[in-house]
Amino acid sequence: MNLATVRREMTPDQLIFEINRGARFVVYQYCFSVVVMTFRRNSEVLFVKADESPASKGLPYTLMSVVLGWWGIPWGFICTPQVIYRNLKGGTDVTANVLANLRSAAIPPPPPIPPSR
Repeated sequence: MNLATVRREMTPDQLIFEINRGARFVVYQYCFSVVVMTFRRNSEVLFVKADESPASKGLPYTLMSVVLGWWGIPWGFICTPQVIYRNLKGGTDVTANVLANLRSAAIPPPPPIPPSR
């Protein structure tokens, strides 16, 4: 489930409950190469519930890197193992950043100050 879906389908109370149970927001990496160019990119922010495996949630990005990452010389051989390792360790936890952004979006901006005469 991506961040947009979480915001649409869960209330803030449900989200906090899930995070207290062990859920987290995660970003995975993937790597693909074209002869002399290697690209390392991040996935969208995904929500991993407490009962889900973070490594299996990132499996599509890991498999894409295994198939397409090695072909760039020399960076494919350097970036691909790093991406695979990070994804199999559960990706990069960005829960604190997402919660901070959600909180700042929930706080309405202060009203404008009327011009003085």
